Amino acid sequence: MKFAVTVFPGSNCDHDCEYVIRDVMGQPVEMIWHKETDLKSPDCVVVPGGFSYGDYLRTGAIARFSPVMKSVADFAAKGGLVIGICNGFQILCEAGLLPGVLIRNKSLQFICENVYIKVEQAGTPFTSACQPGQVLKIPIAHGEGNYFIDPEGLKKLKGNGQVVARYCDEKGNVTSEANPNGSLDNIAGVCNPKRNVFGLMPHPDRSGEDALGSHDGQFIWKSIISSMAAAK
Repeated sequence: MKFAVTVFPGSNCDHDCEYVIRDVMGQPVEMIWHKETDLKSPDCVVVPGGFSYGDYLRTGAIARFSPVMKSVADFAAKGGLVIGICNGFQILCEAGLLPGVLIRNKSLQFICENVYIKVEQAGTPFTSACQPGQVLKIPIAHGEGNYFIDPEGLKKLKGNGQVVARYCDEKGNVTSEANPNGSLDNIAGVCNPKRNVFGLMPHPDRSGEDALGSHDGQFIWKSIISSMAAAK
């Protein structure tokens, strides 16, 4: 199964994704510069975290106009799997591939720490290796991770089963105390209605090995790999 990882000026988690995909999960991966339009025929595109150029305007607002994003949008429209992590999640929202927006953390401070998320939907290509309600320990590192959508949009998300993951405590309790950034309804990850595009604020690329404090991110990568294999 082949992955493509987009690279923007300022990206700092692109090689984290490359490492965990290639060296931990044992899958081939291509790095795609943001000005390129050829995705090199992947089975899944990863829009990684870090920073994208133009974030001083609004996170992801300029990056979404990069040539590679037109290719990503076309790939997704044809049913290809796309995952956006942290800043990648923000870019996918700005590009209209996912609903909602990511705004400044409620604390107005950058947060870098391990958090817990509860898998609300295990029937997606990105969570198929998880159990419904499973709790994953995955780190966050962001200043704009506060997910927001209008009330009607939230109702639609819930009705369509698009809320894939929510912040929780170690035991799976979804509480305001377990919400690190003020995200509406503790939302940590959402998918599109067709469930082939997924945005996740915590970093599965930074939790692929026990040496990093958790290997729970592997559940996300295993889900993608098995879903791609099943589609072959």
